[in-house]
Amino acid sequence: MTKTVKTRSGRVLVLPTLAEDAAIAAGIAQDPDTYEPSDLALSMMRRPGRPLGSGTKTQVTLRLDTDVVAKFKASGSGWQTRINDALKNWVRTHA
Repeated sequence: MTKTVKTRSGRVLVLPTLAEDAAIAAGIAQDPDTYEPSDLALSMMRRPGRPLGSGTKTQVTLRLDTDVVAKFKASGSGWQTRINDALKNWVRTHA
């Protein structure tokens, strides 16, 4: 009897039989390029995540005029840093 599983997206997956699963596992075991990681190795594997920030900046939500953002974006990558530099320059000259 064929066993199936329906995914959230509605796709129906046909699961292998016990004999097919055993054949697949045997093929994997014979492949010299594969290995079964130990429990310790598995516990040490994790996603790297985002790098830590410098600690000198604060994340904010800011609404700017569309034309201002378009101008900075048009000058290429690093536009957010250039906006930060422009604001720092304004603070220095108006302190």
